[in-house]
Amino acid sequence: MIELRRSEERGHANHGWLDSYHSFSFADYYDPEHMAFGPLRVINEDRIDGGAGFGAHGHRDMEIISYVLEGELAHKDNMGNGSVIRPGDVQRMSAGRGIMHSEFNHAKDRQAHFLQIWIEPNRFGIQPGYEEKRFEAEEKQGRLRLIASPDGRDGSVTIHQDAQVYAGLFDGGDSVRLDIQPGRRVYLHVAKGEIQVNQSMLKAGDAVKLTNEPGIELINGKAAEVLLFDLP
Repeated sequence: MIELRRSEERGHANHGWLDSYHSFSFADYYDPEHMAFGPLRVINEDRIDGGAGFGAHGHRDMEIISYVLEGELAHKDNMGNGSVIRPGDVQRMSAGRGIMHSEFNHAKDRQAHFLQIWIEPNRFGIQPGYEEKRFEAEEKQGRLRLIASPDGRDGSVTIHQDAQVYAGLFDGGDSVRLDIQPGRRVYLHVAKGEIQVNQSMLKAGDAVKLTNEPGIELINGKAAEVLLFDLP
C-alpha cells in the first residue's frame, strides 16, 4: 500500500519567531489518522528567526535527530555538550531517562531551517547520549546515504531502534531504487525540491508511506533533498 501525504495537509503553527509544520500530531495539532508511522513519531519542519530559539526544556525516552537544511542551530545540554550544526550535519540525542537542552539561532540576519525528528526507542530508561556526524553533499548526491542506524555502520549516528535513516540529493538523471524487506515499512519525506517516487511526483513537504511494497524508486529529481526511513 502506498499513501501520499501532501505538504498542505500537515499541521501548522506560527508562533512569530517559530514557523513549524507537523507531519504527525504534535503539541496543539492533533490528528488521530496521523499519530505516528511505526516508531517514527515526529517530523517537524521548523524555521526559527534570527536571535530566537527554544530555551532549556526536557525530553525523555526518545531518539531525537536534527537535520539542518539552511542556516545554523546552536545546541547546549546538561551533559556538557555544546555545538553549532549546519547543513550537512546530523545530530542525534538519546533522551533516555531524561535530558535538558536548548536550541538557538544566533545568526541575526537569517532563519534557521531544519527538521526535528523523533523516533521512539526500543530501550527505555537508558543513559542519555549525544552524537554528531557530518555528511558532505558528495556523499548524498544521486544515492541514499545512511545517516542513522542501530549499529552506527558506515559512519552513521547510532539510534536505539531497529530503523535506518537515509539522506539523498537528486537532480536530473539521478535515480535510485531501494528494495523493501518483508515485514518492513518505508516513510519518505521530501525536504527540498521535487522528485518522482514510484509513480507519484512529490514536492517539498510532501511524504509517502509504503507498507507491504517490494521497493521504492526515486527518479526525475529537481534539486531534491529527501530523507528515507526504513522502519520495523
